[in-house]
Amino acid sequence: MGEPVLSTAAVLPCAHGGQARVASVSPRVRVGGTPVLLAGAPAPVAGCANPPPPGPCVTAQFSTAAVRVRVQGRPVLLRSSLAVCAPTGTALLPPVPGQVRVRGV
Repeated sequence: MGEPVLSTAAVLPCAHGGQARVASVSPRVRVGGTPVLLAGAPAPVAGCANPPPPGPCVTAQFSTAAVRVRVQGRPVLLRSSLAVCAPTGTALLPPVPGQVRVRGV
């Protein structure tokens, strides 16, 4: 059936209370009035409360994305997309998509 496409309305939490913000968005394609998120550069994480060592999550890199849905040649991120935080190596928690109407595979 597919998974919801993530947009800037999505919440991308780390395991320690922080939140990732994907800077790679499409200004042309919107879902529910907000730009869709695209796979690409690492996403900065703000507000992580993990104590040293290894310290707070600084960035998150998505390793999976849509295989059939692309915007401007780049895959869109889905609710099922996986990301790992650096330098902690922990995964981002499952995102809250912000919308559920538009789905991708």
